[in-house]
Amino acid sequence: MKNCKELLAENKQWLEDLFAKIDAKMSRVTLRSADMLVDGVNAQGRHNKIGPTAWTSGFWGGLNYMLYNYTKNEDYLTTAKNCEVLMDAAFSPEGYPRLHHDVGFQWHICSGAGYRITGDEQSKYRALIASNMLASRYIPSAKLIRSWNGSWRGLDTTGLTIIDCLMNLPLLYWASETLGDDRFKQVAMDHADMAMRDHLRPDGSINHIVEHDRSTGEMIRTYGGQGYCEGSSWSRGQSWGVYGFVLSYIHTGEQRYLDAAKRVAHYFIANCCDDWLPRVDFRAPSEPVYYDATAGACTACGLIEIAKAVGEHEGGMYMHAAIRILKAMAEKFLDLDPETDGLLGFGTSSYPVDGPVAKLHTNITYGDFFYIEAILKLLGSDFLPW
Repeated sequence: MKNCKELLAENKQWLEDLFAKIDAKMSRVTLRSADMLVDGVNAQGRHNKIGPTAWTSGFWGGLNYMLYNYTKNEDYLTTAKNCEVLMDAAFSPEGYPRLHHDVGFQWHICSGAGYRITGDEQSKYRALIASNMLASRYIPSAKLIRSWNGSWRGLDTTGLTIIDCLMNLPLLYWASETLGDDRFKQVAMDHADMAMRDHLRPDGSINHIVEHDRSTGEMIRTYGGQGYCEGSSWSRGQSWGVYGFVLSYIHTGEQRYLDAAKRVAHYFIANCCDDWLPRVDFRAPSEPVYYDATAGACTACGLIEIAKAVGEHEGGMYMHAAIRILKAMAEKFLDLDPETDGLLGFGTSSYPVDGPVAKLHTNITYGDFFYIEAILKLLGSDFLPW
């Protein structure tokens, strides 16, 4: 197996050529969608407009901040700042009740990134509001962060957690560092430890949804959530595990989180390496074939960070897998036409168990975010949006 430096050197031209095409496309897309929050595209290939309380509302602004940081193209900065202003409506009396644990997805990669890139104090203020909102969802008796509001399929959600929340924890790590107050970090680590215990299975697969006893934190049962069924293996849940655990390692230095990320990564690689195109669920029937490119893009980001963390030679395995996934998806799923708004196709929101799903084999904006993030990492960008 080649080491990381060798792999990056032999793929340098491919990466540079690909990013030039991505930048040529996105520099036009950002002008078309400069004054809106977006997620995915419609039948005409144009961005779908979404509201500020949607859990995906931060990805378009965050994507533009990443591109601005790397290219210094002011058009990307303009769009990113516009997104922040549009999201302010979510802090209103009408918007607030609709916010939940995904405020990290919404503000850390957008306003938090904006503050770290530009030093804008208003961006910092927005991200700190969100961090306090996330910390307020912590249940001390159970040592976990409640995921949703209201009910889910008739079930009270006060004791539910989902693996996705690992990706929201960097907002809390950042808040502790920014304020010099470790209570946010403690909350994040309690939740990450719970996820290691209850969401991470011994074989490296992931439970998407876990129901807990609110008074003790004890696991009551698990649910299949957006996967094929209970006990199955939803691939984007795996990707949240790969990237989410290594992010906790990056922010804390705790080896147990890196070990957890590696375990999930090994499972993902083993179930994806036939053609490096991730299915929606690794334990679903072999036919029909349903892909989820967003899982591949997010996992590639996590694999690259694992490779950096473990060292040059061990890291070669993770870097190799990341590049293979990105190349396979570039060949099959990438749309580089500057006249369309979506970049990465074949995203799927959940396994279509009972009829059609909201998003099946289509562009989803967070897929674009993670794909561009992964390419920028490989090109040497040291900016971590999380």
